[in-house]
Amino acid sequence: MKIHYINILLFALPLNILVHNQRNHKKTILRTPKTKPKKTHRTLCECELYAPSNYDNDQEMKDVIKEFNVRTAQRFEEYNERMQNKRKQCKEQYDKDTQTIILKDKIQQELKENITALETNIDINDIPTCVCKKLVADKVEKNCLKCGGVLGIGFPGFGLIGGTVVHAVAVNAATKSGIAKAIEELKSVLSLKMLLKNNFEQIVTSANYFSKDALFQSIDAIATPICNSKPPITPLYCSIKSNAQKNLFGLIESGISDSAELATVAAEDAKLKVLNATFTWETFFSSSLGISLLVTVCIIIILLITYLILRHLRKNKMKKKLQYIKLLKE
Repeated sequence: MKIHYINILLFALPLNILVHNQRNHKKTILRTPKTKPKKTHRTLCECELYAPSNYDNDQEMKDVIKEFNVRTAQRFEEYNERMQNKRKQCKEQYDKDTQTIILKDKIQQELKENITALETNIDINDIPTCVCKKLVADKVEKNCLKCGGVLGIGFPGFGLIGGTVVHAVAVNAATKSGIAKAIEELKSVLSLKMLLKNNFEQIVTSANYFSKDALFQSIDAIATPICNSKPPITPLYCSIKSNAQKNLFGLIESGISDSAELATVAAEDAKLKVLNATFTWETFFSSSLGISLLVTVCIIIILLITYLILRHLRKNKMKKKLQYIKLLKE
């Protein structure tokens, strides 16, 4: 049985080779159809592709050619625009370079002519010490700067002086008012009017009208010689002081103290009245001080604007000069 199995398996191999022999050699069976086709087909090699009838009259070919022509013309227009911009830039640069070269040649020629025209034998004594031709703008600029400095320094000082004068006037008025108030109050103090009589103006001064102790010392300095002279009619002040009546003497001291306080208050009120009457918005611009300050501010602003304009012009001129020197060095 084993021998038969082996023979069967070996027989399958040549059978398989015989069956698939045609496929292995890649041979096809040509079959001729019995019915002929209704429409004849031609291969590509049989068509006249570039014939005028097939090339010019084809609508699709015409559309392709038209689109190609439009796109090509558009590309050429863009290229021409770019080239025109580049030509313009190149022409401007060429003109600048040409002008620079012409200017340099002209400057060199002028320098050569000036150098040849100069005298070589020059003495030191012939050289002037200062030959300066200042421009009008430079002079005006410096004068404006000086005027601005003078006005900026002088007129604030003038305003300060005016303020000092006004303050002095206010202090003088306050002093007069305080002295008058102190004399008025001292006359109402017990026994002082009979003792001092008309000496109040000598006692009350600008140095002591506001101080209780200073007033008391001034009164005591005049009252002591009077009390020591032992007049026929002894003043009440002397009798109160000699008898050491503390209650009555305390009334005198309190009266002197009240006089000093009221005089101080009256002086402050007078000072405030003077200052308020001088520095008010209604009277400030109509006063000579306010008008002078306003005119000064306007003049300073005008001079400052003029100075800034001239300074700007001078800077532009110096910039051009530096460019000219740089061009010469190149």
